[in-house]
Amino acid sequence: MADLFTMENFLALLLLTALEIILGIDNVVFISILSNRLPRHQRLLGQRLGIGLAVLSRIALLFAISWVQSLETQHALHLFGRDLSVKDVILILGGLFLIAKSTYEIHEKLEAASRGIHESQMEPLSLSSMLVQVVMIDMVFSLDSVITAVGISNVLPVMITAIIIAAVVMMFFAAWISEFIHRHPTMKMLALSFLILIGSMLVIEGWAPDMAHQLHLRNYAYFAMAFSLFVELINMRLRPSTAPVAIHVPKAQRQKEPTDEALV
Repeated sequence: MADLFTMENFLALLLLTALEIILGIDNVVFISILSNRLPRHQRLLGQRLGIGLAVLSRIALLFAISWVQSLETQHALHLFGRDLSVKDVILILGGLFLIAKSTYEIHEKLEAASRGIHESQMEPLSLSSMLVQVVMIDMVFSLDSVITAVGISNVLPVMITAIIIAAVVMMFFAAWISEFIHRHPTMKMLALSFLILIGSMLVIEGWAPDMAHQLHLRNYAYFAMAFSLFVELINMRLRPSTAPVAIHVPKAQRQKEPTDEALV
């Protein structure tokens, strides 16, 4: 037990906690966007359940670490001249799901705007539907997180502690991130674009993991995300702080679509 309280394990805990927080941001953004589609009284519950499921899945995979490591060598299928492991297939399917979901959210938001429908008037998402989608993407993010954790420290208590600390940080900032994205439409579009980028990165890592590692694909992706976020924050600072412009629906269109409420 005393071996746990060493400088090596402490440094590993600090590094692993920082990496888990960075990897967890993807989860928080995805959960925040989905929770904003819930009825207002269920949003906080949806965020907490989503992050809780993410933490439980990570800890469960840590206890089954030998099985997780076997996924990297376990052959799944041969496709277009490539042998794909189970891990590769999970990353590819998860990335495609993330791309499809983010594209659908962008399309739905633009459709609502073109019809003069405010986001709050869109059909709400049910809590069960949100949690199913969170579980699906958590499988990918948790697998990625656990493999990263094992690469830094093989001490199970250290890995679990880092994941729990990162979960507390994510839980603390989830509501703020969700509200911030909800109040700034351009930030939501940027967040959805980030998810498309992350999905594309997962597909590439699943299809050609060696090439992705050699090219340091993640470094470029996270740098692009950080740079885009920095530019958007500057734009928000320079833009006059006025209320968002609501789309006005012409009278002729209101007569054709009497059920749509025009925003003035």
